[in-house]
Amino acid sequence: MWIDVVDLRDFYASPLGRVARRVIGAHLRALWPDVTGQAILGLGYATPYLSYFRGEAGRVIAAMPARQGVVRWPSDGPGLTVLCDEADLPLPDLCVDRVILIHALEFSEQIRPLLREAWRVLGEGGRLLVVTPNRRGIWARLERTPFGHGQPYSARQLSQVLRENMFTPIRTRSGLFVPPSRSRMVLSSARVFEGVGQRFFNVFSGVLAMEASKEIYAGQLETETRRRHALVTVPGGNPRSIPHAR
Repeated sequence: MWIDVVDLRDFYASPLGRVARRVIGAHLRALWPDVTGQAILGLGYATPYLSYFRGEAGRVIAAMPARQGVVRWPSDGPGLTVLCDEADLPLPDLCVDRVILIHALEFSEQIRPLLREAWRVLGEGGRLLVVTPNRRGIWARLERTPFGHGQPYSARQLSQVLRENMFTPIRTRSGLFVPPSRSRMVLSSARVFEGVGQRFFNVFSGVLAMEASKEIYAGQLETETRRRHALVTVPGGNPRSIPHAR
């Protein structure tokens, strides 16, 4: 079941959420150090991390699934968010260079259609970056954060899912070793936890970030009848939540 967008927004506004954003964001930038002039799509709840690329990329857009809800982003300037069906993106084929999938795969009941849509909108040579809770990590076991909900993955499971949907995994980074605690002392030591975890406890990270390339030799996707899409503008800065389908 998808987490409501308001809960995601509130988590990233908390001290623990800010630490998680900083730690995970550093790993994403390490995987993608240069995105100059490229078009990037964030699918799920990616806005906290799209901010790391916005000043460098040529174009950035955030697609938020209807069952999750949508908030306006960014707070400065025109909105760059789209409300969508995660299995039917309102975008043309081959229109983006990179896709970030976060707070999405572990919640979706349409994993194959979701990844096929990411494949469809990626151009030739496009890259996908998927972030999921690590099945072995403590973050996946505690429901106080968004990473404690949905289906966590091991690196092997995540690699298999990507391979089954026409992506070739390239490399993986493990991150978020700091315990999901509200303690100021613990949070202030996040850098120490990250260094120790990377060196000695790599398999017990909070999240996995896996980069994959689009397989262009895997054959064309089946032709599907597509509905007419509508881009949803969120007035003002207030979050808009869409009720879950029953």
